[in-house]
Amino acid sequence: MEPIKVATAQFENKSGDKNYNLSVIEKLAGNAAAEGSQVIAFHECSITGYSFARKLSRSELLGISESIPDGESIQRLIEISKKYDIVILAGLFEKDGTDNIYKAYVCVGKEGLIAKYRKLHPFINPHILPGNQYCIFELFGWKCGILICYDNNIIENVRATKLLGADIIFMPHVTMCTPSSRPGAGFVDPKLWENRHQDPTSLRLEFDGMKGRDWLMKWLPSRAYDNAVYAIFSNPIGMDDDQLKNGCSMIIDPFGDILAECRSFEDSFVTTELFPYKLDDAGGSRYIKARRPELYRDIIGKPHQSEQKVAWLKK
Repeated sequence: MEPIKVATAQFENKSGDKNYNLSVIEKLAGNAAAEGSQVIAFHECSITGYSFARKLSRSELLGISESIPDGESIQRLIEISKKYDIVILAGLFEKDGTDNIYKAYVCVGKEGLIAKYRKLHPFINPHILPGNQYCIFELFGWKCGILICYDNNIIENVRATKLLGADIIFMPHVTMCTPSSRPGAGFVDPKLWENRHQDPTSLRLEFDGMKGRDWLMKWLPSRAYDNAVYAIFSNPIGMDDDQLKNGCSMIIDPFGDILAECRSFEDSFVTTELFPYKLDDAGGSRYIKARRPELYRDIIGKPHQSEQKVAWLKK
C-alpha cells in the first residue's frame, strides 16, 4: 500500500434541504481535492440532516429517503466526485424496493457507487430498520470499513470490522452535546452559537468540556488504538434541527494519536496523510495476534436480547 491523503469535514447542515447540503459538500470536496486529498468524509445524514427525523411520520420519512444508487443525491455525489476527482463519503436516509427505510452511508468515486452501509443501531425514528451486515471495501489499495455513530459505541462492531480486514474505519456521527446519565452531559444553549463571534470562549468551553470533546476523548482514541486502525471521525458543527453540535471532526492514527482536527466554528475540513507502516507498528496489531478466541467465543457469542435506550429521546 502507498500512503493515502484523507480529509474529514464538518458543516452546519439544513434539515431536509438536500440541495443546500450537497452544495456545501461540493464546495468542501472541491477545496479538499485542490489541496491534494484523495478522499473526503462527511457526517451521518450529511445530505438530509439528522435530528429533525425524530419528528417525522413514516410517510414523511419515506419522502426524504432515496434508493441507492439510483437516487438523485447519489447521482449528484458521483458527479461531484467526477468533477473534482475525489472519493466522497456521505450519509442519507435510504428506502429499498419495498419501502423499508434505513440509515445509510455511501462511498462514491468517479466510476460510481463503491460501497453502501446501513447503520446497525439506528434510534432516531422507530420506522428506520437496522442494517444486518458489516461493510468492507477498498480505496487506493487500503481496506476500509464504515460504522455509523452508535455502532462505534458497541466495541464488538469495531473489532469485527477490523477482523474483516479494515485498515481505515470511517466513523460518521451526529453526536455530543446531549443529556445522558454520565456526569457533565447535557445540551449546549443555542444562544451561545448565535453569539459565537462576540463570545467564542464561552462556546468553546462548552464544546470542549464534558458535554462534548472531553467525553469523546474517553473512548474514540481507544477504538483506533486497540484495533490498530485509522479512525476517520466526522461530526456536524452548529445547529442540527434544534440541537447544537460541536464538530471536532478528526483523524486518529493506530497509535491513538490525533493527526488532524477541525477546530473552527465554520464549515471546514482537515487533511492528513495515512501511512501503512503504522498499522503494523501499533500495539493493537500485536494484541490482535495474541488473541485466544477459544476462551471467549462462547461468551461473546451467546444469545443476547439487544436493548438500546437513548436518554435524550425520552419524552
